[in-house]
Amino acid sequence: MSARGIFVTGTDTDVGKTVVSCALVRGLRALGRRVAVMKPVASGAARTPYGLRNADALALIEAAGGDLPYERVNPYCFEPPVSPHIASKEVGIGVDTIRIKQDYDMLAAASDWVVVEGAGGWFAPINDHQTMADLAWALSIPALLVVGLKLGCLNHAQLTRIGIEAHGVTFAGWIANGVDPEMARAAENLAALERLLGEPALAVIGYSPAALPQLVLEGVARQLEQRAVSF
Repeated sequence: MSARGIFVTGTDTDVGKTVVSCALVRGLRALGRRVAVMKPVASGAARTPYGLRNADALALIEAAGGDLPYERVNPYCFEPPVSPHIASKEVGIGVDTIRIKQDYDMLAAASDWVVVEGAGGWFAPINDHQTMADLAWALSIPALLVVGLKLGCLNHAQLTRIGIEAHGVTFAGWIANGVDPEMARAAENLAALERLLGEPALAVIGYSPAALPQLVLEGVARQLEQRAVSF
């Protein structure tokens, strides 16, 4: 059976996509699955003796066991923390979804699952003509939505859900992530999200920064495996 893939997107930047992606990787590994990871396009990287390295990509590699080649996990890595389409223009490197798909296929060949983390939100541009939505479509994998629980999330979550389905990408479900410890009426907003998105969250992650590096979403991994039959 070929590897299953999941594209982790979010309602915005800084809503916890990396936290959820890493926790999902750990959850799948807890089930005994071979898991590969990708951060296809990343902006915001440090110079190292080995080249540019992005913290999110490194976290994903660590969660997956630490033995994946960086250049395949993160084929497009840019130093300035700006939109990828701007960063890529500044260095004269075009982001090519065909190349990303080739790297994805190589990782998938030796894996049961490939967890792919997007950058920014669903329609974040990766070049002058394509967005993260086009990348998810090119990879032909379902999208898992991370909703950052903060003021405005009701609107952002609905727009992203509509955008996912309008782009012909399967909606795999959503995860609520507490990013604002002072959010008013959090429980009421969560109930509204369940009603507006038409289904309960696969998981609700409370605001607890110290616990996030060890978070394991084994229950979400089980649910995604069950849902994958219909993807």
